[in-house]
Amino acid sequence: MTAVRERRRITEATIAAALLSGMPSTLAALRRHRAARPALADLLTATRAAGTLLPPGRAGLVRGAVAHLLISAGYGELLARTLPRRHPVLAGAGAGLAIGAFNLLLVGRRFPQIQALPLLPQLADNVAFGAIFALVADRQRGERADPPGTSSPADAQAGSGARRGASRLRARMLLPRPATHS
Repeated sequence: MTAVRERRRITEATIAAALLSGMPSTLAALRRHRAARPALADLLTATRAAGTLLPPGRAGLVRGAVAHLLISAGYGELLARTLPRRHPVLAGAGAGLAIGAFNLLLVGRRFPQIQALPLLPQLADNVAFGAIFALVADRQRGERADPPGTSSPADAQAGSGARRGASRLRARMLLPRPATHS
């Protein structure tokens, strides 16, 4: 069963994923070049290449950033509607891999500048997009744990046994056990 997510969370998750998902290819470029300047050049090349996806197909830094944001928004909506409640980060990573395969192997082969990008780091970026999206979209609000045997107002409102159980589990993991006196 897929989770229903709030619009604000979808927007936050999409922005976070769009901004952070380039880290795998950036780190791969830093490792490959062992210097920041050529790694930055790789990052800018990938951004410019994304610009070729917009009509009339010219590369450009601003066009690439716009294309990246539009694509991210579209895939953010897709993930928001399809990621399951259980194991959303793992499912998001898998969905990111599928998105990357579609983007790079099917669509990208029609665009020479996309095809010229190193495949594995670009796939890793897509995996990161899906995982980051899920992590942000499904993070716990308030970050407080309820003591064992109690439930939060959200649990009571939802009336879900699974949520109450998750709340108890979080409480057991986060709260120290009371000292016992013998």
